[in-house]
Amino acid sequence: MQKIFELLPLFAASDTTVLVTGASGTGKELIARTIHSLGARRKGPFVAINCAAIPETLLEAELFGHKKGAFTDAKQDRPGRIAAAEGGTLFLDEIGDLPRPMQVKVLRFLQSREYEPLGSNRTVRADVRVTAATNRDLRELVREGSFREDLFFRLNVLQVDIPPLAQRPEDIPLLVAHYVGLFRESTGKAIEGVDAEAMSCLMRYGFPGNVRELENVIERAFILCQGDRILVRHFPEAVTGGAAPAARAATAGSEAAIRAALARHHGNRSRAAEELGIHRITLLRRMRKLGLR
Repeated sequence: MQKIFELLPLFAASDTTVLVTGASGTGKELIARTIHSLGARRKGPFVAINCAAIPETLLEAELFGHKKGAFTDAKQDRPGRIAAAEGGTLFLDEIGDLPRPMQVKVLRFLQSREYEPLGSNRTVRADVRVTAATNRDLRELVREGSFREDLFFRLNVLQVDIPPLAQRPEDIPLLVAHYVGLFRESTGKAIEGVDAEAMSCLMRYGFPGNVRELENVIERAFILCQGDRILVRHFPEAVTGGAAPAARAATAGSEAAIRAALARHHGNRSRAAEELGIHRITLLRRMRKLGLR
């Protein structure tokens, strides 16, 4: 993630298309918004469209806009998302689900920044920066023939691949602190954070739903918690049950997780082991195996 953060200002300084990849819930839109906020277009709009959520018959009009009479219910001119993003950033979410007929039109727009609203023969030029995101393997979709190769290469000039939360457990305490602050402000509850046992529980869990699932877990805990600390009992059963034993062991024994826990507890191995949910002797053994002191 540190490498990604180092790249974002460089990507933001360019107007080149950026493709953000990663599993659902990893924070792809957040990365796209960060690129927008760091760039010269930050005062302009950030407009998102989910290519998978809009029916194919409506997607063209939603993206490019339409003229009055273009179809049965088109009773007046309506600008599309591209026009709404003028001077800012257009975010094409779930680009891997873009219907094949629309791929040609999006490719033309990316190449020329020109488009024609539905029902119009007038070409409109847009001043927008484009970012896109997908949780699908676009190279595999190209091999299958469901995604155009030329569109893939046009999108994939700059790429950010976000690892799942299970591969970066050291981020969990930072994200928890962020969401606690967020929900404390929105709810007015005087909840200071998560107790050690609850944090250990979160560190052991695999989070198949990634960062979005963690956010939901903390939001739920805020609803149930009546004290100043979130406890294990405020988590759903799926979290308190944890991941499979092998996954728990892998997470607790990873070098990143051990380093992060030791850093948070200023080198106190007993407290670090407690957070990781393992015995102190187990922690020492894994530290020796990893060459940590």
